Amino acid sequence: MESLPKMDPSNDHSRPLDIVPQSDEKMKERGQWGNKVEFVLSVAGEIIGLGNVWRFPYLCYKNGGGAFFIPYLIFLFTCGIPVFFLETALGQFTSEGGITCWRKITPLFEGVGYATQVIVALLNFYYIIVLAWAIFYLSYSFTWDLPWASCNNTWNTGQRSTIHSVDFFLFNLIEALRNGSFNQLRLNATSPVIEFWERRVLRISSGIDHIGSLNWDLVLCLAIAWVLVYFCIWKGVKSTGKVVYFTATFPYIMLSILLIRGVTLPGAFIGIKFYLYPDLGRLSDPQVWMDAGTQIFFSYAICLGCLTALGSYNKYNNNCYRDCLALCFLNSGTSFVAGFAIFSILGFMSYEQNVPISEVAESGPGLAFIAYPRAVSMMPFSPLWACFFFIMIVFLGLDSQFVCVESLVTAMVDMYPKTFRRKNRRELFILAVAIVSFLMGLIMLTEGGMYVFQLFDYYAASGTCLLFVAVFETVCIAWIYGADRFYDNIEDMIGYRPGPIIKYCWMFFTPATCLVSPMSIPLTWPLPRPRPRPLFNDTS
Repeated sequence: MESLPKMDPSNDHSRPLDIVPQSDEKMKERGQWGNKVEFVLSVAGEIIGLGNVWRFPYLCYKNGGGAFFIPYLIFLFTCGIPVFFLETALGQFTSEGGITCWRKITPLFEGVGYATQVIVALLNFYYIIVLAWAIFYLSYSFTWDLPWASCNNTWNTGQRSTIHSVDFFLFNLIEALRNGSFNQLRLNATSPVIEFWERRVLRISSGIDHIGSLNWDLVLCLAIAWVLVYFCIWKGVKSTGKVVYFTATFPYIMLSILLIRGVTLPGAFIGIKFYLYPDLGRLSDPQVWMDAGTQIFFSYAICLGCLTALGSYNKYNNNCYRDCLALCFLNSGTSFVAGFAIFSILGFMSYEQNVPISEVAESGPGLAFIAYPRAVSMMPFSPLWACFFFIMIVFLGLDSQFVCVESLVTAMVDMYPKTFRRKNRRELFILAVAIVSFLMGLIMLTEGGMYVFQLFDYYAASGTCLLFVAVFETVCIAWIYGADRFYDNIEDMIGYRPGPIIKYCWMFFTPATCLVSPMSIPLTWPLPRPRPRPLFNDTS
């Protein structure tokens, strides 16, 4: 097969000719990163997000502590790094977005690009809801008396909160209910932190069949979040490349402050011990391996088209292989360090309340909006630590969100360049995407919106669909286009061939791992119990 021509963005002769008669208004240039730092910070801002802070530490604790690193590292080296490098190199080689890059490589697999953009579009609808929650909490943190620290507010009932709204989205409370720990469940349900979360923030209803009315406070917070996202990317890589200097680095400052504060609190060692203590027996559970795989795929933002879009703005000769290795280790290192910051705080809570850490360790929204606010309310100068934490949450979510939107916009603009690369048309298209996504997100700000959010979170960008997209990506590159041929293209870009292990991962290990993991989940399902047959005519 004849190799593709070098897709150097600076080489005008490599671009297809415009067969449509030119108008007086010329098409805008596609643009490039101003320097390597802008690309690295943009990718770092995308992959280092909320999953590093509130999901990875809890998965370590839940799935065997230090033993969880075994499946995590296996997925990292067989799936995470190979697919991360594949998508980045593909974008840099073709200088195209998440759909047209596959059209240029193998038109038969163009549907892979459409699949990634469907996933990222759904992700844009619900991921930004977390920013709205964080902005809401941040607005309440600028008071000396934190509202979730007392029961003297209008939303406090003085009675037990509705249990059905708690056990839906707090995983550890569901386990407590299943294990019969009903007394502890009732104790947690009466806390002012949970009442603030469910009665003031969510105003949660009894179920998804009772959607209820909009929470206009959160609607305003969501509008603020979308305004921030719009102005971060409205000028393309020119604006994005400048914004990430702040949005990608500031969370590290906040995380460092919280880490230092956390490890100096009494009881911090209790939390760190539970975070790292290995339980090798958990490795026999297929769900542990599935959790490791989904965490790698979600945390590394692979199979979303984001890395392809960001890599497409690189110079043709950029050493994307070295960048990818550095970014992958930075991402996993950040997750590991974030675990110390989070579980040192949870250990402090366990020490102060004299309860097992299993009763304060939570994941997802429960960690960010219940466990941690409860912890900071027990510290001196609690409003200061609350501000630090929620500012970190806002910036972690913000750069991940606007890069996902940029990925979708880049894919569409590259599909129809004659339409969108005109004066102000790209900006108007981004505005349209923001408005439509804002309107789609409103249903998650209703009284029953949390249930809708959980459905999006579980199905829209879940690990299973990402695993199958990864299978098709690696099969396309390794077997249809040709792994050696793609290695030749990479050598043409960076000047040398990467080690063969990544090529073998594309060909064998990545698709095999991604297929076996979801297929092993049914092994964890309980076997049906045989029903006793009645004797003779006994129908009782």
